[in-house]
Amino acid sequence: MQTKVIPVLRIFDVTKAIEFYIDWLGFQIDWEHRFDENAPLYMQVSREDVTLHLSEHHGDSTPGAKVFIETEGVRELHSALTEKQYKYNRPGLEEAFYGAWELTLHDPFGNRLLYVERFP
Repeated sequence: MQTKVIPVLRIFDVTKAIEFYIDWLGFQIDWEHRFDENAPLYMQVSREDVTLHLSEHHGDSTPGAKVFIETEGVRELHSALTEKQYKYNRPGLEEAFYGAWELTLHDPFGNRLLYVERFP
């Protein structure tokens, strides 16, 4: 059995979501859905092996979620994001007590993406 987990994160402003997830973090929009022109947006974004669902729908999720992403290249990601000088987020790189680099990214809606690279 193959399993894939896709977190659903609550968003409130499509323009801010695109600015953060697409323009700054480098995710791509895989697809978008609205029931009609005036309905909330539900979309899937992805970057490498990370897939997220972003939803404006009230009942889909609660702001303040935290997504733990274990990966390689966290220091390089930190450097690349810092170079972009995103006005609303200047993340720090931390050495975690459990032997890993941590990079926490706060989206405009109170959600957090925690990128983690364990030391060899």
